[in-house]
Amino acid sequence: AGFSTALSQTPSISSISSEGREDLQVNQLETQIWIKPDIQKTDVDFSEILNAIQEIAKDVNIFFDELEGVNSPSKDDDSLLHHGNLTSTSDDASRLEVVGEEVPDKNKTNGLYFRDGKCRIDYILVYRKSNPQTEKREVFERNIRAEGLQMEKESSLTNSDIIFVKLHAPWEVLGKYAELMNVRMPFRRKIYYLHRRYKFMNRIEKQISRFRGWLPRKPMKLDKETLPDLEENDCYTAPFSQQRIHHFIIHNKDTFFNNATRSRIVHHILQRVKYEEGKNKIGLNRLLSNGSYEAAFPLHEGSYRSKNSIKTHGAENHRHLLYECWASWGVWYKYQPLDLVRRYFGEKIGLYFAWLGWYTGMLFPAAFIGLFVFLYGVTTLNHCQVSKEVCQATDIIMCPICDKYCPFMRLSDSCIYAKVTHLFDNGATVFFAVFMAVWATVFLEFWKRRRAVIAYDWDLIDWEEEEEEIRPQFEAKYSKKERMNPISGKPEPYQAFADKCSRLIVSASGIFFMICVVIAAVFGIVIYRVVTVSTFAAFKWALIRNNSQVATTGTAVCINFCIIMLLNVVTSETLTIFFTEQPRTESEWENSFTLKMFLFQFVNLNSSTFYIAFFLGRFTGHPGAYLRLINRWRLEECHPSGCLIDLCMQMGIIMVLKQTWNNFMELGYPLIQNWWTRRKLRQEYGTQGKTNFPQWEKDYNLQPMNAYGLFDEYLEMILQFGFTTIFVAAFPLAPLLALLNNIIEIRLDAYKFVTQWRRPLASRAKDIGIWYGILEGIGILSVITNAFVIAVTSDFIPRLVYAYKYGPCAGQGEAGQKCMVGYVNASLSVFLVSDFENRSEPTSNGSEFSGSPLKYCRYRDYRDPPDSPVPYGYTLQFWHVLAARLAFIIVFEHLVFCIKHLISYLIPDLPKDLRDRMRREKYLIQEMMYEAELERLQKERKERKKNGKSYHNEWP
Repeated sequence: AGFSTALSQTPSISSISSEGREDLQVNQLETQIWIKPDIQKTDVDFSEILNAIQEIAKDVNIFFDELEGVNSPSKDDDSLLHHGNLTSTSDDASRLEVVGEEVPDKNKTNGLYFRDGKCRIDYILVYRKSNPQTEKREVFERNIRAEGLQMEKESSLTNSDIIFVKLHAPWEVLGKYAELMNVRMPFRRKIYYLHRRYKFMNRIEKQISRFRGWLPRKPMKLDKETLPDLEENDCYTAPFSQQRIHHFIIHNKDTFFNNATRSRIVHHILQRVKYEEGKNKIGLNRLLSNGSYEAAFPLHEGSYRSKNSIKTHGAENHRHLLYECWASWGVWYKYQPLDLVRRYFGEKIGLYFAWLGWYTGMLFPAAFIGLFVFLYGVTTLNHCQVSKEVCQATDIIMCPICDKYCPFMRLSDSCIYAKVTHLFDNGATVFFAVFMAVWATVFLEFWKRRRAVIAYDWDLIDWEEEEEEIRPQFEAKYSKKERMNPISGKPEPYQAFADKCSRLIVSASGIFFMICVVIAAVFGIVIYRVVTVSTFAAFKWALIRNNSQVATTGTAVCINFCIIMLLNVVTSETLTIFFTEQPRTESEWENSFTLKMFLFQFVNLNSSTFYIAFFLGRFTGHPGAYLRLINRWRLEECHPSGCLIDLCMQMGIIMVLKQTWNNFMELGYPLIQNWWTRRKLRQEYGTQGKTNFPQWEKDYNLQPMNAYGLFDEYLEMILQFGFTTIFVAAFPLAPLLALLNNIIEIRLDAYKFVTQWRRPLASRAKDIGIWYGILEGIGILSVITNAFVIAVTSDFIPRLVYAYKYGPCAGQGEAGQKCMVGYVNASLSVFLVSDFENRSEPTSNGSEFSGSPLKYCRYRDYRDPPDSPVPYGYTLQFWHVLAARLAFIIVFEHLVFCIKHLISYLIPDLPKDLRDRMRREKYLIQEMMYEAELERLQKERKERKKNGKSYHNEWP
């Protein structure tokens, strides 16, 4: 009653000046602070009175804000904004300073705090005063203040039209929303225990530890003294609760919630604040999409560079620590500090770098085996009977490989190509193809185990995604039809089934059209190859004329790469967004967009490789009856040494150029943009101007994270994974190139996130999403393609058939090099030169080889000679080879798929020790919560006994 009387005697609000209103709010806050210590000392329950006072104070603040919005000038008015000066504050509590408390000057100058040096900036909003959406911003900011967030505004030092809105969440707001969002926080340190071991095992471990003592200390591990003690990793965690706040380890309320968590809570609030009257006029994303705000981002934690060494003076902030221990090129050989990455950037980005690091680590055995296969080809090169026969075949004259201008050539002229082909197509190739198929399965299965460990360490096991908001595009499109949401029970826009089916058909048709565009581009490359090989054969330079087929392949690959990148830039994103149906939520849209973009990029990147692997030289006909394109151009033939050398060139050039281009676009382009921004600032403000800018100004001048989040990073690595596994039988060095690229890629991405991009919002995720399903699909496709590459593209099966059926060892069950004698001659057919078509007849008659016109030439095929009853018909050896190829494909696929499924069955998704740790932790958490609650009740009982106020029938 006394409090009600005191409040009723306050003067009317309209008659209070601005200073009076501030004093009134200060008095109310002081009343609250004065009452709280006495609650425990008296038996009167003041909780209802305090709640009433807080509600009244909140209403008074809101009413004051409304009066300011009506009676004062607009908050966007130039008269209220000055360069670097405070313009408005949401809560007068932010102006209060406790007597005797000194604020460090560093907090006031580093750009991470409000001007009072106490309130840390948790989020930044940016808009332009010239933007006409003033009313929406005012309503939005007024509702932000009503939620309890504190606010300051400052104009930009470089452009007075740009306004920065700084937001700070007080402890009460953080606690309230942390409880609503089920944010897990540490409450008790972990108890580590060791399994019981036998004495024999203990002795062995002691001997191993002594042996390790002689070895160098693990150079790949980071120095523990450099990394901070991340408390949440050494403590048991539980969802935050204000009622059980005494259970949690709170040394300092300002640092209890880390900066990433604070920004995530503020973003959660901003996504649920209204900016206009209406059912769906809510959320920051809609204001960003309609241009009310230009940007929204959390701040980096200061500069990533320091004048002092991190070893002697320590890290100045987490950003500086990440740069020194993660993004610096000097630590390229060390493990990533994933816990620190997760703390700074959030679980979603942390999972990407964890997956990238795991993928890179798993590439080590694949790269080693691939290099071994290549070196095996090098060491056995001089013992290869096929290469010897090709190099010694000076008397075998091959038919021209193109019309008119291509000359006859000796088979021995392709000696170098035969040796290079042996480096990739040797006896170890089949083993490597099986190994890579198994490797892909092991990689995915062990990643699931690794992800489970990470999810446990990062408290993601029981995390579930919140009910997502409806996309503004979906809402605008289907706002007329509504139905009840089964989860929230609220009406929401609804898309009819017929409309969904029609959009799905249009989307599928669009993707099919895009794939047809890619096939048309490949068709153009094929025409280029068949036309250019004749042009290079008639070239005046002897080097190009003698290597016309290699020159054709090299230039075609480079042109193909340019077309791939052009289609990626011009066609893919625009058409994919256009042909993507209207999903209801952002995650559904992201999954649909990801699948379509991957399909297009995969077909765009690999279509020409599929053509060379499975179609080049397969449907050309034979001399005298060539198959022609549009009855004009003769289809391209393989080199006398086979088509594998073309496939190797295609994969090697595309892989190197693609990875180089991606690395430039990822880092080079942001570097150039940021350099240009710094250059303009230096010209206008001098060399010292940039260093004096506040942190929000520096971050605003950085590049924002791309609109698709981690899509580009994942897409690049998934496409590389496909290149590494799908055609690995033809190019065993692909894993080695991927490994070298990924070692650079990790540091490039780290450098980009730490130094070149604004700090992204820390978001949570349990896994890598739809990308895991795509990886499984690529693993299945790789088994099929490698089976066809070995059976169709390489000469493995023809050599095997010759060794067991037609060679010197036929019927003996042997297949060594001595059994391959005569293989080259047996794989070539004879053609009568006089049977050439008029348009295919070469200009030279081959008299330069023997002094007289050639009568016969040879070509790669299994056909009867011209004097047989059926000239140029298929021989029995051709059908044996074809049957062996089909049988190999079936046996290889079934064998590898059985091994893959067996490995998947034998490797559990959750490690046994992790399962035991989870069960024990669940048990310990229950015991600790019970003990903490019991301890609290016992303390309360003792206090009541001291005050003489004990109650009957108390528990315990």
